[in-house]
Amino acid sequence: MKIGVIISTYNNPKWLEKTLWGYCAQTRSADEIIIADDGSKQETKELIDSFRSSLPIKHVWHEDNGFLKNIILNKAIVAAESEYLIFTDQDCVPRYDFVATHEMYATNSGGGIFLSAGYFKLPLQLSENITQDDINSGRAFDLKWLLENGLPKKSHDLRLLFKPTSFLTPVFNAITTRSPTWNGCNASGWREDIIRVNGYDNSMMYGGEDREMGQRLVNSGIKPKQVSYSAVVLHLDHGRPHIIRELMVKNKQYRLEVKRLGIKETPNGIKELDK
Repeated sequence: MKIGVIISTYNNPKWLEKTLWGYCAQTRSADEIIIADDGSKQETKELIDSFRSSLPIKHVWHEDNGFLKNIILNKAIVAAESEYLIFTDQDCVPRYDFVATHEMYATNSGGGIFLSAGYFKLPLQLSENITQDDINSGRAFDLKWLLENGLPKKSHDLRLLFKPTSFLTPVFNAITTRSPTWNGCNASGWREDIIRVNGYDNSMMYGGEDREMGQRLVNSGIKPKQVSYSAVVLHLDHGRPHIIRELMVKNKQYRLEVKRLGIKETPNGIKELDK
């Protein structure tokens, strides 16, 4: 099957470059990589253009008019030609088996599912110091190497960095208490299922806006499958000036209402893009 990767971005070409290095090093290349650009400046366009000879890139952009991530993601879904789509962010560097892992679990599970995963967060200095060679060689994902290069021993769930060949990773996926939700940093599903629920809600701002679409997928009978310990990305550290706590609370309340009412299709999604 054809697999597309949709990467959201906004004015962070330094981190986006490291993420794209990760897609250059995949054991199973993506058939298309769509950059969903929420209004970045020229520097981001120039960076993306520099990767066109290495990756099958499409750049989907609109003018900067505030946080309109869901709208640009919907435009990227429309632009996609692949039947299976992986969603992630500009600050999430994929391990070399990332695309292959999503493909394996999606294929083995058949239809009627979406895959849910997360990330392993790096401290700022380590995020800045990781090089292209570190990513290409795979050592950036090696727990021993990371600990030797500044990763605190009390970091978030170190089991996420177990080797992909470890027999324990599927066990961890099965026993984790982490709920499988649609996480925009690392989730995947069939394009036709996403279109059926009308994609992302264009009106939602930052804070669980991705999970709302996941809830509609669940309401439609699509089952989430946890693959956090298998589909690994490194999250590069950065600030979040766009966080507004009141909106996050509002989004959560709306998501709970979507769940309670069993809403399957948003009234403000892909179909409404050109209205």
